[in-house]
Amino acid sequence: MKPLVSIIMGSTSDLPILKKAADFLDGMDVPFEMHALSAHRTPAEVEKFASEAKDRGIRVIIAAAGMAAALPGVIAAMTPLPVIGVPVSSTLDGRDALLSIVQMPPGIPVATVAIDGALNAAVLAVQIMSLADKDLAERYEKFRLSLSEKIVKANRDLADVKYRMKTN
Repeated sequence: MKPLVSIIMGSTSDLPILKKAADFLDGMDVPFEMHALSAHRTPAEVEKFASEAKDRGIRVIIAAAGMAAALPGVIAAMTPLPVIGVPVSSTLDGRDALLSIVQMPPGIPVATVAIDGALNAAVLAVQIMSLADKDLAERYEKFRLSLSEKIVKANRDLADVKYRMKTN
């Protein structure tokens, strides 16, 4: 089994956040890999990873980083693959990371999700890959339907919530 998605974190302290992405990919039967790489502390390893990812069969990279958050942008600069950035809340409630990831120069985009939004990063990765994979597209569509079903059920359950002045 070869990975299709790479989940990259600046340090393993980001793992609790990225677990949501890993859980989603696992549940969607999407092979993935996880690495801890740092744009500042292991730049040679980041360059090797990014420059070889496409040839290894990787289709999408999810890169998380906090603070200066250089990792997603550095990876995007070195690969033609789509990179999804996950700003991690560390200092300044993650706003510093969010701005670092989202403010990329023209021609080097990084799709960026919410602060600590690793689940949406994995969902976006699956959406991207679904364009060329019919089986994955079917699994993704079932996931989307399950979201609707949760809300419909929640709305039905609200009927059991009683208040003196509630009219429905």
